[in-house]
Amino acid sequence: MRDIIIGSVAFLLALVISSVWFIHARDARSEVLQPIQFNHKLMIEKTGFTCMGCHKLVKTNARAGIPNIETCGMCHSQMMGKSNEENKVVAYVRQNKQIPWRTIYYVPDYVYFSHRRHVGIAKLKCSVCHGAIASMTTPPRKQFLAIKMQNCIDCHEKYKASTDCYACHR
Repeated sequence: MRDIIIGSVAFLLALVISSVWFIHARDARSEVLQPIQFNHKLMIEKTGFTCMGCHKLVKTNARAGIPNIETCGMCHSQMMGKSNEENKVVAYVRQNKQIPWRTIYYVPDYVYFSHRRHVGIAKLKCSVCHGAIASMTTPPRKQFLAIKMQNCIDCHEKYKASTDCYACHR
């Protein structure tokens, strides 16, 4: 009986550990295909927008947010060009249906991360964490910089920001 209990506990422990590993490994390495192959480079060249032109909450909120039909619809309620991808955006706007963007950056629940603090207050460029997104012709398929504590610590040390545990862990 004791062997069965020990075996069951060991199995459950292995299951929990492998599940946690799988979740974190998936977040950092999985490739995600977006429903629209959004061209950041073309949008910036044609409109002169910066990241904040569409990601309006980045300077004021913890989450930057992914623009959806409320933002896209201001310009794309009708076709402006001949792109199949723009046609998809217009269709979502006309149907008043949210674009099902897929998240590629996941911050663990025990970590507090604020775009407002990093972009609005510290004035970090989006490229520090997201790479050369302004020159991308398709959406990123995976994280540019893995959400790992050591990456955060390295950056905090580089920019002389707090490395006190309670600054980020709540």
